[in-house]
Amino acid sequence: MPLVEAGYIVLDCAEPEKLAVFYKELLEAEETDATANRVELRSADGTRMAFRRDVNATPPSWPRPENSLQAHLDFLVTDLDAVERKVVELGGRPLETKDPAGPYEERGYADPSGHSFTLRRTTPTAPKQG
Repeated sequence: MPLVEAGYIVLDCAEPEKLAVFYKELLEAEETDATANRVELRSADGTRMAFRRDVNATPPSWPRPENSLQAHLDFLVTDLDAVERKVVELGGRPLETKDPAGPYEERGYADPSGHSFTLRRTTPTAPKQG
């Protein structure tokens, strides 16, 4: 029997019910548990997230240095533009729109409570044919 049954990424926020809706829609997840102070989700790929009520929660200010990065989430996607539209529709906002160097295409965002996350798309590594 494993010592740990499951792990969760837990984000503190003032309104866990509202933040859970954002991630539930973005990840096409299901709500697995909810109490007055916590909502838990599990996505189809097994990612488990929870949102815990903290009335004194202060959103991170990343990429600004004051109260900067407290936690960071990465999500792999196939279509950056389509997922960006969904993020904005759900109340998220772009943070970083420059094209990064390297093997990944990625864009930075904040969820409605200010937690930062990145959408990443892997570029093909095989040489072009022809």
